[in-house]
Amino acid sequence: MDSDLCFLPISILADQVARRRVSPVEIVTALLDRIDRSNAGLCSYITVCAESALAAARQAEREIHAGQHRGPLHGIPIAQKDINLTRGVRTTAHSRTLIDYVPDHDATHVRRLAEAGMPLIGKTNTTEFAIGTMDIFGTSRNPWDPSRYTGGSSGGSGNAVAAGLAVAATGSDTGGSIRIPASFCGIVGMMPTYGRVSRYGVIPLSWSMDRVGPMCRTVADCAMLLRHMAGHDPLDPTSSRRPVPDYQAELGREITDVALGVPRQHFFEHLDPEVDTAVQTALRRLEALGARLEPLDLPRARDIGPVGWAVLVAEAFGQHAARLRRQFDQYGFRARTRIAAGAFITAAEYQEALQIRTLWTSELRDALQRVHAIVTPTVPFPAFSLETQNTVPPDTTWGTIPFNLSAHPAITVPCGFTAAGLPIGMQLVGRAFDEGMLFRIAHAYEQSVEWHKRRPVVEVTT
Repeated sequence: MDSDLCFLPISILADQVARRRVSPVEIVTALLDRIDRSNAGLCSYITVCAESALAAARQAEREIHAGQHRGPLHGIPIAQKDINLTRGVRTTAHSRTLIDYVPDHDATHVRRLAEAGMPLIGKTNTTEFAIGTMDIFGTSRNPWDPSRYTGGSSGGSGNAVAAGLAVAATGSDTGGSIRIPASFCGIVGMMPTYGRVSRYGVIPLSWSMDRVGPMCRTVADCAMLLRHMAGHDPLDPTSSRRPVPDYQAELGREITDVALGVPRQHFFEHLDPEVDTAVQTALRRLEALGARLEPLDLPRARDIGPVGWAVLVAEAFGQHAARLRRQFDQYGFRARTRIAAGAFITAAEYQEALQIRTLWTSELRDALQRVHAIVTPTVPFPAFSLETQNTVPPDTTWGTIPFNLSAHPAITVPCGFTAAGLPIGMQLVGRAFDEGMLFRIAHAYEQSVEWHKRRPVVEVTT
């Protein structure tokens, strides 16, 4: 029963908590037990907040029993990626330069989820500054095969949710860092529209591409979390003033009136055969659900990846230049070389990249006027070995960074498994600020298959 609690969707847990059939203390205790047994092997968490999480769960239980129920997230634990500032809790960004940093305030989305009643269970593993490696606290392992990588940079959030070490988690996404580990670990990850969620208190990498979003077991759980995370924040001038809709109201609606674009260029080229088969099967399932598939021409898609990386590293260098000068030797090799590469992007090259970015965004916007969403594989191959990640990793941002560049929202959902038992993800990309449509399509697909119900057998222990 305790193990089952760790894998139940928030919607079910919330109902059980509200009816007082399950207590927040039971949920936190069950998670802490799994973390104690498996975190050393999976490297999901950098910091575990056992005592404070139990105290917050007891407080939530008292409030609920006193009739002060705050809503569906009250008493449901949350794991925060370790680049999100958490008041009184160490925030390292997996870097020696911040190894002892304890913030005196919360990131806005951290505060909002806490105000909704979510106890903080811990801080999840990330690559250094969301661009390097995991050299200090260990490399996150994939719970479906611990010899393989989780994807980055939100790898700890991805494997914690998949392995039942978290009910829900947050991630950040600059080039795919929510969607890639969600795909590799077989969970749902939502990257919202640029400006939908405040980034105040999130250690920045690229000011024009960073996003924050939920990583959960189901589409409905992501919709519930995003509703509470989103909204204007005066502390973040890039946050949007658009009203936040009730995303859950979109769930359960049919998709018979939905048109889905299937790109002719780039996204279905050079795929691993098992990924290709899984996504093609998912497209047929979407058609069976009533969606209309439309071929799309996106001629710039093949060349847009390097443009995204040019913008990313140029802006990352701008963020890190002063710290690099002071603490260069404390950065890990991959983080400092990738960030320092931004110093070699000239003003002319950055300007050209921004011009191409504008054209690409316009191309996507035009395409999305003809369809409600675009469908692609999330990553062109399944999870690869830890050895590959630590030596010469492949480009995992192949299908994701184009949409960081354009500011559009995107969600990944499980759409199959390889013969070796590794998850495969399908990506849906939507119109700006139309996350509700993505939740609607993704939920309709998810409920028609069984992929999200599978659990990895986690044998890695202390």
